[in-house]
Amino acid sequence: MASSRTTFTIDGELIERARRLGVNISAAARKGVADAVRDALAQSDRTAYQRSPERVDEFWTEAEAWGGE
Repeated sequence: MASSRTTFTIDGELIERARRLGVNISAAARKGVADAVRDALAQSDRTAYQRSPERVDEFWTEAEAWGGE
């Protein structure tokens, strides 16, 4: 997967604290975006399920039994 450069604004004091603590700001930003995307996908899935919850389908009762043998 190709990477893209991006620019964002962050508080100068926070940048200085991160540098003093040895925090890799780029890596932290990548992780933060990845975590936010994962959370948004989970929320989207949850919302979709709440809109259209699965219902018991008696047809699949036998099919589910195949794995239990």
